[in-house]
Amino acid sequence: MSASLNLYTEFFCLSERPFSLLPDPDFLYWTNDHKRAYTMLEYGVATRAPITLITGEVGAGKTTLLQYLLHNLDETVTIGLVSNMHEGRGDLLRWVMMALEIPVDKDADYVDRFEVFQQFLINEYAAGRHVLMIFDEAQNMPRKALEELRTLTNINANKDELLQLLLIGQPELRDIIRRPDMKQFAQRIASSFHLSHMDQKTVYSYIIHRLERAGGSAHMFSRAASDRVHEITGGIPRLVNQLCDICMLYASISEREIVGVEHVEAVLRDGAYFTPEQKIENKADAPKGPDQTSGT
Repeated sequence: MSASLNLYTEFFCLSERPFSLLPDPDFLYWTNDHKRAYTMLEYGVATRAPITLITGEVGAGKTTLLQYLLHNLDETVTIGLVSNMHEGRGDLLRWVMMALEIPVDKDADYVDRFEVFQQFLINEYAAGRHVLMIFDEAQNMPRKALEELRTLTNINANKDELLQLLLIGQPELRDIIRRPDMKQFAQRIASSFHLSHMDQKTVYSYIIHRLERAGGSAHMFSRAASDRVHEITGGIPRLVNQLCDICMLYASISEREIVGVEHVEAVLRDGAYFTPEQKIENKADAPKGPDQTSGT
């Protein structure tokens, strides 16, 4: 099993897979957008902004940025994380208290829980810490929960915010917040950024960065192959990783030390790269498989 998993890493003499789909801060490539997004994250935390908003398409690198932020926050920030909260999965305050590891009496009513939560914020503030609540995949939260979040940010001490919110989600989260009935919530957002797709040039730099981070070199991936990857994936990092990973495997099967555009086409022809938007090509017109490809 291990030999199979390491097939192309051994062939290319890599220390690890450069295109894993798991978010890994060690592989973070700082595009201009990612630099700006992280700056806004840092700004939001440093200025104790009531609400910071980061959005982007699925696979744009939001979770990787979040993990990098969490890795670099110091002990003065108390962190609670709620991922993918949907309507009907319990009330918001209970989720928040669980994320912050605040003991919750299952029989306590909302008023009692709110009093315990408020005292927790005050105690953290008195100890020189502030509380950061992070909601990932926040586009799935019902508007009622978002409005309740806004009211929680009203808890303060003099001029200091006792609770900060960081909302991370897909583009539709911005559309939700821009609705007329969300005006008060939108006015509490002090820091925001939207991550866009990588352009063609950035995709090539991204691929090279990940190869070099895994012990490889720029010569392992041709520019033509990179341009085709950009065309197919639209420059979404997760999709770039998914396609490049399989292309590396195909190149190793063909015993080619450089991933060429023919490997990309072979992957597409075989249906080895799958996305919901993918179009099935006519195999009779597609390039040959990885064991039949020519040199790059």
